[in-house]
This record gives sequence, structure tokens and C-alpha cells, in this order.
Amino acid sequence: MLLRKKLFSVALFSSLLMVSFVLSSSKALEGESEGEHLIVLWPKGAPGAVGRQPEDIPALTLYLPPKGKATGAAIIICPGGGYDGLSNREGGPIAEWLNSIGVTAFVLKYRIAPRYRHPAPLQDAARAIRTVRARAAEWRLDPERIGILGFSAGGHLASTAGTHFEAGKPNDSDTIERVSSRPNLMMLIYPVITMKEQTHARSKLNLLGSQPNADLVSLLSNELHITKDTPPTFLVHAVNDSKVPVENSLLFVAALRKAAVPLEVHLYEEGEHGFALGRDPIRANWPPNCANWLRLHGFVAPEGYSHGRCKVPHYPGSTIEPFLGNHERMIFNFMINVTWNQRRRSPLSCTETLRV
Repeated sequence: MLLRKKLFSVALFSSLLMVSFVLSSSKALEGESEGEHLIVLWPKGAPGAVGRQPEDIPALTLYLPPKGKATGAAIIICPGGGYDGLSNREGGPIAEWLNSIGVTAFVLKYRIAPRYRHPAPLQDAARAIRTVRARAAEWRLDPERIGILGFSAGGHLASTAGTHFEAGKPNDSDTIERVSSRPNLMMLIYPVITMKEQTHARSKLNLLGSQPNADLVSLLSNELHITKDTPPTFLVHAVNDSKVPVENSLLFVAALRKAAVPLEVHLYEEGEHGFALGRDPIRANWPPNCANWLRLHGFVAPEGYSHGRCKVPHYPGSTIEPFLGNHERMIFNFMINVTWNQRRRSPLSCTETLRV
């Protein structure tokens, strides 16, 4: 009898362990885990890598939004730092803000001087976009809602990715290289844009070296490479920025206008450089302005709205998916009418019948 009880206890304990394992595995598969996750962009080594130290290994840090809030959109963040550093203030805190509005965020650790110059940072940014797009299903993301956000020199990298993208290589043995590196939109915050007269000298030196030829300078002056296929762009800059002149954003805006690319720009009379999420109530309003712009482009669901005809795509597994399992059997229908004003744009109206 005693032996039988012991065997029963062991069997019960083993069963509980198995149930616990299955439940935890199920949660992981359902994307319920939150926090930070590191994704190395080239597990076998980045192209042109000069070593295997941490600074030789470009990577993404994944920040997942709270369960039940994810919209299925993703944004890759390029911190600033003059191409010889990576600002912490323009990484994790930005990702946490994006999570708060339902956007999955990836902070890019790209290769920088003195070990690396062009084209290494662009290779890393392009690979980051391709990685998120190729593996979108793993994180329940829409591969056609992947944006890039950059600050200062990171803004130059983001704008380079948005003006020097490539189509996928369908026959490549690397499945990640088979998809496009074009971001679906860009957000450029006090960005370096040009490598010409109005550039940021330190960023230019670190990216191109001390004596770049004229062709290289023109190639990385991104205002010269805007076409009708350049992604929609959101820009923020302070007019009195003494490090990266506001002319960088103005040059980009003029070229976007000429190519008829959708854009939104916010200029502050004062603000200097490097204010990240904002240091006072004035400059701190660019994140909500940006969130509204993201709503306009379907990256963030309008407040109180889940799914409908306003560029918020149907995508399985995200909170904008209106019908899940037993919800289809519920009988109540209602109308949602959402109207919001997008700062000096015509009001948008969305009407949809939802079953809840």
C-alpha cells in the first residue's frame, strides 16, 4: 500500500510538471511573454565583420507590447550617437513608448566607428527590416506595416534605409534576403540628412572617413535620393538646433514635396538637439503627434476602435482582429463611428459594424 501511494505521488507530480510545461509552452507560442529579447542579425557573422566582439555583432532587441494591446505593426529604432556611439535615451525608452500605443518595437544595435564606416550601418538597418519582415509571423506582425524611426545620426541611418532600399532576392539561399528592405514609413527626429554643407561634421567623419570622394558624399546625402517610392515620413526638428542644422529636415521636406511623398513635419522655435521624448511640455508633444500620424497610416488603432475601413488592416493574432473563437457566436451587433482630426488634415471618418 505504501509503495502504491509513493508511485501515485510520483505520477501526480510528473503530470503536474507536464501540464505546467505545456501551459508555459502554449503561452510562449501565443506570444504572451513580454519583455526584451535579443535577435542577432547574422548568426554566422555580419558581412565585413572585423572580429567577434559585441561591437562586431549587429542585433535587434525586441520589446513586446502588453498582451491585448498589440496592433500587429512594428517599428525599428535607430538611436543617435554621431555614428560613434548609441544613445540609451533614444533606445529603450522609445521602445517602451511605442509599446504603450500597441506597436512592437525593435532597438537596432548597428555597427559604428571607429571599427566600421559605410556601408556597415546601412547593411545592418536593411538586414533589420528584412529580418522583421521575414519573421513577422513569429511575432504576429503584418509584414506590410514595418516602420523605421531614427534620432540624429540614427535619423540619417533611417533615412538612408528609406531611400536606398532593395527588393528581395527571390533565389537567395538566405530566406531573410528574399524579402524587401523597404520600410513602410519613416520617423526622423532631429535627423542628419545631408553629407554636404549643412551636415553634422562628426557624423560625416565617422561614417565616410576624413577624405570621402564627391560621389560618396552625394550617395549618402539622402535628400538627393527621394522618389515617388520613398515611404511616408514624419519629421521633428528644433529651429535653433546648433548641432544638426534644421536645414537637414527642410532639405528632406522639400524633396519629399517635389516627389509627392506624404509627409508631416513639426518644427519647434526652440529645443536644441537631443531632446528624445521631450524635456518639457512643448517638445514632449511630438510623441502624441507621431501617434496620431501612425493612426493615420494604420500602425496604431484609433482610440476606442478595433477594426474597420481606415487603413487598419485585418491581421490574425493582433488586437485589431475582431473575431476570435467564441466571439463569432455572440449575437450583439453595434456600430462604431470614429472621427478624429489629424492636425491640419481633413477629418477622417470610419464606420464599421462589429460583432462582439
